[in-house]
This record gives sequence, C-alpha cells and structure tokens, in this order.
Amino acid sequence: MSLTQLPDYGAVLAEVREVRRAGIVRLRELRLPVLTGMSAGPGEGSPGEPHFPAVERLLRSAVAAMGGGTLQEAAEYSLGLARGTRDWPPADRRRRAAQVYGVSVERFRKHQELMVLGQLAEQLVRGAAGGEDEPAGAAPPGPARRLAPSHRRIEVTAGGYTHHVTLHVHGVDLLRDIDVIVSPSNTHFALPEPYKSSVAASLRRAGAHRDPAGRLVEDRIRDELRSWTDRFAPGALPVAPGTVAVTGAGALTHQGIRRIHHAAVAVPRPGTNDYDVLPDDVTRAVTRVFALLAESGGPKARAAQEMPEEPLRSVCLPLLGAGRGGLTPTESFSALWAAVEAELARGGGWDIHILVRRTERAALVAELLTGVGVPADASPGALPLAAPPLVAPPAGRPS
Repeated sequence: MSLTQLPDYGAVLAEVREVRRAGIVRLRELRLPVLTGMSAGPGEGSPGEPHFPAVERLLRSAVAAMGGGTLQEAAEYSLGLARGTRDWPPADRRRRAAQVYGVSVERFRKHQELMVLGQLAEQLVRGAAGGEDEPAGAAPPGPARRLAPSHRRIEVTAGGYTHHVTLHVHGVDLLRDIDVIVSPSNTHFALPEPYKSSVAASLRRAGAHRDPAGRLVEDRIRDELRSWTDRFAPGALPVAPGTVAVTGAGALTHQGIRRIHHAAVAVPRPGTNDYDVLPDDVTRAVTRVFALLAESGGPKARAAQEMPEEPLRSVCLPLLGAGRGGLTPTESFSALWAAVEAELARGGGWDIHILVRRTERAALVAELLTGVGVPADASPGALPLAAPPLVAPPAGRPS
C-alpha cells in the first residue's frame, strides 16, 4: 500500500475502540469499513462484505507485533484476544487489563487504555504500509534469541534457615513429582468448567480419567470435592474464606502428584460474575495448607511416628487471587509468601514450588524473592530476603 493510500490513524483508532467495546465475538455485528478494507486481500468477497475472520487475523497479527510485555498483554485482554477471554464482557476485559498494570479500572480507562489502543492503531497503520518499519519492540540484530528457562531454583533465607524455592514457568498440568498442588477456588468450592484456562479448570481437566478415545470416564477431582462439600458444607452453603479442602489428584497421580488442596480465597460478588479476594484470606489459606500437610504426615510428623508411607514434602503454589480475583501479582505473592516465610522460619522442611505461566510474572517473582527492586505496591515489610543469584536446577531433578 502506498503512503497516499494509508488509512487514517484516527479512523483506525475509532474502529479499534469499537472492537474493544463489543469484543471479538461481536465482530459480525460491527460496521468496520477501515479494518475490513485493511484485512481483505485482493479479490476476496464482494464490495462492502465484512471479512470477520480476516479482521480478527489482522488484529491478532498487529497485537503480536507489539513486542510482548505489558503493552501486548493489556491489548490482548482489552480486545478479548487472550486465551479464555473471548466471551468476557467489556467490563471484565477492562478490569483484567488494568490488573496487568496494577492500577484501578478508572485510572486504566483514563490513561493506560488510551495508550494501549493508540499503540495498536499505530501498529495497524504501520502494517498497512507494507512493514517498512520495524515492529514495536523488535529486538535489534544480534545473536539468536534463546527460550526463557521454564524452571529456576532460587536460594532464600528465612529465620536464619537457607532454603531453595523452585519457580515454574508453564501450565499447571505439566507439573511432575510434586506431592501437593494448591488450587484457587471460591467459597462455594464450585469448580470452573474444564475447558476454561484457569488453574482450577486445568487441574480438573488433567485429573479426569478418560478412555483411549479421549472421552470422559470419571471427573475424579470434581467428584471428590463434591463429596467434601456434601460432608462439611451441605446445602451449598459457602465456607469461610481461607478454608482448604483436600482431594486426591485423579489421573495426575500418573505424573507423581498426590494431593490437590483447594483454597477458598475468592468470595463471589452477588449479582455479578466477579469475585473479591483479600490478601489476608490468601495468607490464611496458605497457612492452612501447611497445617493440613503437617496433620497428614509432613516430614517431622512422619519422622516422629515412624510411618512407612512416603512423607508429603513438596507443595506448589500459584499466585492465588491474581486472575479474576483482582489482586495484582505483587499483592498475591506478598500474601502467600507471608505464610510460606513464616513456615520456613520455623524450620519447616518443605520443598516449595511457585507456579506462573508468563515469563513477565516469573521475572517479577524472582525479583521479589531475591529482594532486588521490590515494586512500590508490595506490602510493607514483605519479602525481607537476601539477594542471592539464580542457580540452575540440580542435574536429574524431576520438575
């Protein structure tokens, strides 16, 4: 496309904002002449006919060219392009995008959202020019880029004791040989549908037993959690925030997972699809996880009772409440680490694992653990750790 044929930036931005309001699922209902013209190839369709798949591909390509980081992530959530957000209402998408920057929804609407959508419009116009400019955030020429590590072992000190924390950067269903995985839940212990992308949904999906054709035979984790609620919270009554329910791991036992601890940290907001999560409830839930581990036979209990069964030693914690719960990643980690650090300071012999899915969050958690440049929104007095270097996992250690 020649420079004289480039679409008007203001017109592109106006249509991008219209897509943000409606979402990807409603592209068919929108009149988007500029984006449609930019997305339709020569000879495609008839004049004036919307090209819904092509417009979505155009938007996805432009977002992917934004160079990663918070800018791209916020754009994905704003338009509903992030995995699992396609059908989210606009208010939920805006709130989730605001969490990427750790600001209130109102501040995001007035400031960061304008920047994000403006940069997306700029990228669309740049792409229409034939890719003459470098994509936003493109790396300068140099050595080939390498994949970020999916596992890191970080040395920390708590109460005079030295421990190692393993940081995982992948989906929860890829975990191996960890005794207990903590799964975030709401106070009704209602599991999300297994096709969704949350930690709880992924565990439910991975823990289900299926036949050779992939058809569901037994929804083991859901069934065991339902038995727990029938016993301890009959009549669909909510439990207190911070309550933890223990189930087996279903099919995940084949991966060396032994227990799932469901932590009730999200309180449903009546009349909405939203939840409220308080940092204190996250701390209370993680504290309860360690108490249950000790009761069921942690390292010290097993040693004292000389029980033959292999003790429960390792536990993996995601960032509880940092999804739709509304906590920023820093708030979530500070809340859960308060409980972890207290347990380690007592000399607890636990093997601690932290799970995130994105490299940006992994970098944040590593920074918080090593005590380098703790962000301003961290809890006062949280994370009083030394700053040791990252070390590689020992050879042969299972993940």
